Amino acid sequence: MGMENSIFSVLIPIEERVFVKDGKSRKTTRKLYPSYVLVEMLLDEQSWYVVRHTPGVTGFVGAGSYPLPLSEKEMREIMGRIGKEQAKPKVEINLKPGDTVKVKSGPFEGQVGPVVDIIPAKGIVKFMVSVFGRETAVETDYLLLEKI
Repeated sequence: MGMENSIFSVLIPIEERVFVKDGKSRKTTRKLYPSYVLVEMLLDEQSWYVVRHTPGVTGFVGAGSYPLPLSEKEMREIMGRIGKEQAKPKVEINLKPGDTVKVKSGPFEGQVGPVVDIIPAKGIVKFMVSVFGRETAVETDYLLLEKI
């Protein structure tokens, strides 16, 4: 629409997530702020008219008839969150403490035990197994486990 000098960027913040179900991981994306679009622009009558009359635009954040700009702090927080999510997706594991799991591969293959703790930031699950007749806590990657 010839507004390159007034409208600089349009952003829909999304994040990647990894879901683990039945021992299989699946990547999905989801919007951080559903129904919101962030627009970096110089606010003048012409650019405001173009954005306001874009198909699908129904309203704006702010009081009165003009939108409310985000603060530098809010924008840095959103951009930081997007940057972190792109670097390493969040892991959502379909396990909870007390569930029984079986190790699919690795040095403890075939071992069965209850989940003690889950560390989603690292994708690690801590569970109990019997080693030499003694209960021992073991940490392993969530992809190596199967829920029973």
